[in-house]
Parts: sequence; structure tokens; C-alpha cells
Amino acid sequence: MDKLSEKIQLKDKEVKTIRVECPKCHSAFHIPDSRIPVDKGIVFPCPSCKEGLIRAHKPNPIKVIKTVKQNIKKLSTGLELKKKILIKMKALPAMPAIILKARSIIGDPNSGLKELAGLIETDQSIASRALILANSAYYGLPGKVSSIRHACVMLGFHRLGELINIAATSNLMGRALTGYGAESGVLWRHALSVAIGATIIAEDKYPYLVNDAQVSGLLHDAGKIMLDPYIKERKNEFKEFMSDGLKTFLEAEKVILGFDHSDIASDICKSWGLPPAISIAIKYHHNPGASNGDTLAYIIHMADAISMMSDMGIGVDDVLYEMDKKSMEFLGMEDVDISKIMKEVVTRVNKITEDYMEI
Repeated sequence: MDKLSEKIQLKDKEVKTIRVECPKCHSAFHIPDSRIPVDKGIVFPCPSCKEGLIRAHKPNPIKVIKTVKQNIKKLSTGLELKKKILIKMKALPAMPAIILKARSIIGDPNSGLKELAGLIETDQSIASRALILANSAYYGLPGKVSSIRHACVMLGFHRLGELINIAATSNLMGRALTGYGAESGVLWRHALSVAIGATIIAEDKYPYLVNDAQVSGLLHDAGKIMLDPYIKERKNEFKEFMSDGLKTFLEAEKVILGFDHSDIASDICKSWGLPPAISIAIKYHHNPGASNGDTLAYIIHMADAISMMSDMGIGVDDVLYEMDKKSMEFLGMEDVDISKIMKEVVTRVNKITEDYMEI
């Protein structure tokens, strides 16, 4: 599984390393963590230019965590912080409301395109984004789609449902995340790639989960939007905690905030009234092994990993992402399947974002 190991560290298989850079020629090297004494540094001449001195340091993790926890004593953490965040949820656009209504219409055998079109037309902001998307290379429709009614006829019932999901979440997920160091549009591109990857997996193996897979993929990182200002507020603690280059943002969230973005995203989905299947999948998308065999959680986890491998992650610590080693077996996937999905994800995301980056 060569391609996978280039981007994703598989548990129990890869040696953890620390990245260092020569101050003279800027060549980068990865030193096995085991070669660096804890709380001490090593210095060696650059193998490339022979002139620069490269320094590597590995802080004592116990001391780091102790210092970080001491620094955040005066700040809200755990349940106290989570309650504060959920109270402030009103600041989020109520985009998922239209997704719920669309799901209801699609699930009603007595409803059709007319009802879906009418739903989109009730929200001018979503309607305008839906038209931009309908005219994108992604759908490849002949001629220009001039109205929602026209889009309905051209796309059909279920493709229109997909269009609603994407258009309804694009504004929400298009924000810049200064705490995470992600520019505007980065989170949206990642969410889109995960949704597409999850949809491809579901279409092939679990057709009954297609809609849930798409929505879960689009919203799986929604918690980062709510956590971003609190991460920015604690930026020094995050920097110190992750200073050894081995700890992930996810681990830092758990220690510094008392929970991570998947926890709060799951709570947000519950408060929005989204189905339990979606909130469960989002809660366990980093650790599907703890989901009691939830298929959708494994699908989102796999799609998230594929997004990282396709260079469509958030960028903060993508190289440290660990894919659950049982995921491929659970989903009945092979290396060749991942390669095909990667290519398809990149193609589809590019087609959408080529004309649809206004979000």
C-alpha cells in the first residue's frame, strides 16, 4: 500500500519521525523520534550543504502537558466550554434546515420535482448558489440552466437532492479558520472532497446510505467552525503542546479544550435535528473502531483519509493522520479501490470548484 503510506501513517506500521530543516539551504529531513533523547536536543551538520547546523529537540511530553494544563486553568474547558459553544450556535447559518426539508420531500412517495424546486426557491441565497452549481462542469448540463425549475427538469429528483446538500452547506463550510490556520475555502474544499468520496463508497457498497454519507461528509468538520475562536484564544498552548511535531491537532483539542471537533460537531448535528445516524458517524469519524461497527462512521473515516491522500486536507497536520487499520477490511476495499476513488474525487472537486468558488 505504497501510496497510502506516503500520506497516512498506519497504526503499528510506521516509525514516528520529527521533521527538521537546515537553516542554511533549507533542506528538510525526518529523524526517527527514538534517536532524540527526551528533553534534550541534538545538533548535526547538514548532509546536503555541509555548512548549516541542524538542531532537533524533543520536549518531555509530561512536562508539556503539565505546563499547558497549568496555563489554561483560568479558561473554560470540558462541559463548561461545550455548553458555552452550543449556546452560541445561533451565530451559525441555519443551512441544514433546508437539508432536512429536502430529505423529507425525497422520502415522500407523493412528492416530486415541483416540491423540491419550491423548497429551493424559498431561500434566495441557496437558490443563487444552486444555479451556479447546476451550471458548473460537475453536472455537465447542455446549455445554460436559467432557473431552478429548469435545473429540476435537467437533473432529476435525486441529483437535485445532492445539489441542495452542497449548496446549503457551502456558505457554512466556506469560512476561514484562523485558529487552525486555514484560509477561506480550504475547509469547504476538504468537506466537499470527503462528501464525494463517501458518496462513491456508499454508491458502490451501501446504496441505502448515499444521502447520509453525503451530508455526513459535508458536515463532518463543522465543529472546527465553532472551536476556531477558542483555539485562537489558546494558540500558545496549542503551539507548545504540538512543539515536538508528533502530536496531532485532534490530540491537542482533547487535552486543551477537553473534547475535540468531532464531539462538538456531533452535538451540533443533534441540535439541528439531523438523523442520529449522521451525528454518530461524525462523532466517530476519526475513530470508527469505537463506533460499535457503525458502517457510516467507517465510510466517513475512509473518505477523510482519501481526502488527505488527495492533498485536500486542512493542512495543519495531515501527515500525522492515522487511518484505522481495519477500515479497508470492514468496508471490503482494496488498494486499487482507493486509487480509483482518489482520482475520481480530485476530478469531481475540481469540476465543482472551477466555477463555484464564490460560496
